[in-house]
Amino acid sequence: MTKWVYSFGGGVSEGRADMKNLLGGKGANLAEMASLGLPVPPGLTITTEVCTYYYDNGQSYPPELTAQVEAALAQIEAAVGARFGDVANPLLVSVRSGARVSMPGMMDTVLNLGLNDETVEGLAKNSDNPRFAWDSYRRFIQMYSDVVLGVDHYHFEELIEMLKEDKGVDLDTELEADDWKQLAGEFKAKTEEVLGRPFPQDVKEQLWGAIGAVFGSWQIERAKVYRRLNNIPESWGTAVNVQAMVFGNMGDTSATGVAFTRNPSNGTREYYGEYLINAQGEDVVAGIRTPQYLTKAAREEAGAKAASMEESMPEVYKQLADVFDKLERHYRDMQDIEFTVQHGKLWMLQTRSGKRTAKAALKIAVDLVEEGLIDEKTAVLRVDPAALDQLLHPTLDPTAPRDHFTRGLPASPGAAAGIVVFDADEAETLAKDGKDVILCRVETSPEDIHGMHAARGILTARGGMTSHAAVVARGMGRPCVSGAGTLRIDTKAGVMTSLGREIKQGDFITIDGASGEVYVGAVKTLQPELHGDFAKLMVWADEYRKLRVRTNADTPNDTATAREFGAEGIGLCRTEHMFFEGERIVAVREMILAEDVAERKKALAKLLPMQRGDFVEIFKIMRGLPVTVRLLDPPLHEFLPREEDEFEDVAKAMGVSVDKLKRHAADLHEFNPMLGHRGCRLGITYPEIYEMQARAIFEAALEVVSSTGDTVVPEIMIPLVATEKELAMLRARVEKVAETVFAEKGEKVDYMVGTMIELPRAALRAGDIANSADFFSFGTNDLTQTTIGISRDDAGRFLDQYVKLDIFAVDPFVSIDQDGVGDLVKLGAERGRATKPGLKLGICGEHGGDPASVEFCHRVGLDYVSCSPFRVPIARLAAAQAALKG
Repeated sequence: MTKWVYSFGGGVSEGRADMKNLLGGKGANLAEMASLGLPVPPGLTITTEVCTYYYDNGQSYPPELTAQVEAALAQIEAAVGARFGDVANPLLVSVRSGARVSMPGMMDTVLNLGLNDETVEGLAKNSDNPRFAWDSYRRFIQMYSDVVLGVDHYHFEELIEMLKEDKGVDLDTELEADDWKQLAGEFKAKTEEVLGRPFPQDVKEQLWGAIGAVFGSWQIERAKVYRRLNNIPESWGTAVNVQAMVFGNMGDTSATGVAFTRNPSNGTREYYGEYLINAQGEDVVAGIRTPQYLTKAAREEAGAKAASMEESMPEVYKQLADVFDKLERHYRDMQDIEFTVQHGKLWMLQTRSGKRTAKAALKIAVDLVEEGLIDEKTAVLRVDPAALDQLLHPTLDPTAPRDHFTRGLPASPGAAAGIVVFDADEAETLAKDGKDVILCRVETSPEDIHGMHAARGILTARGGMTSHAAVVARGMGRPCVSGAGTLRIDTKAGVMTSLGREIKQGDFITIDGASGEVYVGAVKTLQPELHGDFAKLMVWADEYRKLRVRTNADTPNDTATAREFGAEGIGLCRTEHMFFEGERIVAVREMILAEDVAERKKALAKLLPMQRGDFVEIFKIMRGLPVTVRLLDPPLHEFLPREEDEFEDVAKAMGVSVDKLKRHAADLHEFNPMLGHRGCRLGITYPEIYEMQARAIFEAALEVVSSTGDTVVPEIMIPLVATEKELAMLRARVEKVAETVFAEKGEKVDYMVGTMIELPRAALRAGDIANSADFFSFGTNDLTQTTIGISRDDAGRFLDQYVKLDIFAVDPFVSIDQDGVGDLVKLGAERGRATKPGLKLGICGEHGGDPASVEFCHRVGLDYVSCSPFRVPIARLAAAQAALKG
């Protein structure tokens, strides 16, 4: 018989940490903590396989499940000394989700389950604390009604606020037992009013309702969005954990908290967390109450008055610190821990590898190596390459003028500026229109996940350093300021105020997630300095990777930036980008609109020294590293004049009438220019263009060799080749120019001629094309367009929907379509090398900086990837991880 349920705690541990696929992360780690002898409330885990069964079988359960759950529940009862549903001595449980990987706040939880009109009296008597019992009951009714029965929680919040107003109090903690008893009755009445049926009193009905709700939450929209953003397969499913309740809301000797064994923002080796006396965990995580600091040092640094846990509960804090050290040594990683203190006794509710910023990930990985807990290979594998993006962007200039607006908690570092938006849907819409937005909320909830992802940064009025906003923002790499106490947000009016100042939706603000400061308007930023831990990790990564990493760079500035980030050459220098600067565009337009070869050569003669100068600068900066120069590629319409004054400038330079130029421009119109007169087709019909560019490259190379003594080996790339004959013809022309220039200068340089494989036919006929090529560079941007038949410029209207519907697992322009486009790359590589075994192979599309695509290139056996300058470190780390994973 299949085992669907595993027990833990109370001297039992049927699972292990390495069983996350079956038990989920939470269940596996609870079992592991129990096996280590830590104080874990007993419980049971329903496996992820039940979730799969549930959805494969019309939302029904395996026939053996009920009996297995009841048997495991009996073990919990025996361990705790209480019975589920017993009027005199009731066992209460929590019901929580637990996916393989952490999905904070994305799925549903129910606490205090097992309370009804009778068991609440037993709880009040046994605890000798009626206030605690009725507070727990109203919490259960509110949470169960929301999560399981679908009654919006705002109904209950309104009732609480009304009662507090009637009583003349501000805080929930000021309400007494009779107040909570009254609210419990009002909550049940509200649920019956909304649903048309009473709140369930049968505890078994409650239990199976909660289990069904947790499995059901695997498919709610926020969970789907989170999985899509984090590439978590739907097929994994979630486990369900049913665990005996322990209570942090039983008075001043009870508490609840969330803590990290190291600082998740900067990686410093210090305990980092928050707690609340007389509270339950949801109060901390949901940001309902602003919590207190865990350590005295953190409290003093923040200038806070409320006592830290270290000060208010010194004995329990010491136990907790011992647990932190034990767990970190055991897991060999920074842990994110949830705990509860009940009447002075510590209970561990969860541990997992904590989410952290890129800066913290680097420091923690390097420190753990230096502490002897992990080796360098493990450190390289620990850091998410995509997360490095957080480090490669500007921070606020400390000398820049600032207009202070408010201050909150520095929940996730980094600086961001944008327009104020109060609604997650609006944030997503504006971001798609290219706007930079800051999502401002009283507090975020899991339903805001799409808006948080779209926003440049997040600002909340409530919540602490471990609130939903803080945890999710750190995981996403978004700057976040949380718990800005003076901030008042009126979402309906579209305004927020702080100390008398008002900011409206659409106004510009800047947030600094490193300091917690918020400023009116935009603040000047500085480029990052990459050294220390970053440099160490990159050195380790470079030892293990086999793929080389080049950059896509068209200007001396981009080239210098890429060198600083460790680029090992240029894999794509797009010469057309040089044509738009200053007066060059007029000469380019003269060349395009020329009516004969003589006029065209006259215009090209103006461009030659400009192109040569650019190449000289780039070759000097690269200091002997390979530079692949792509000859003119885009369709000519991209350079044509559009405005009247632009036509006048070109007409004046050429000495012809504006009308004549306009007629000629109309003759050049193409219905589908991206599949028209572009790439090598330009070089064949207008050979003088490629001849000028080849001359500029060779003359620049010789000049740099002469002036610096560096070796320069230019790699000349012919774009959009579909046949071997195209490449053979253009290669011959390049070679002829080389011979001429070398004869003129009396010097030579080695060079290579290759092509960009960006058409399906080129990949299919790569064996033939390789006869005329020294290298292939797969242009995966255009190869994706021509293979799938989708324009990257127009696909934004529907690609999001395709990804949401799982037609594409991810946007194929972000991460390479391995089954389609990837197959063509693999085929082209194999056929090219079958003809020419030493053929150099690389890719130079945007995919070169995507970790999953880099791993694919490693598997296919390419020599290098090329990406934008700021993604070079990401590609270096991804290449090392690909090599280490094999």
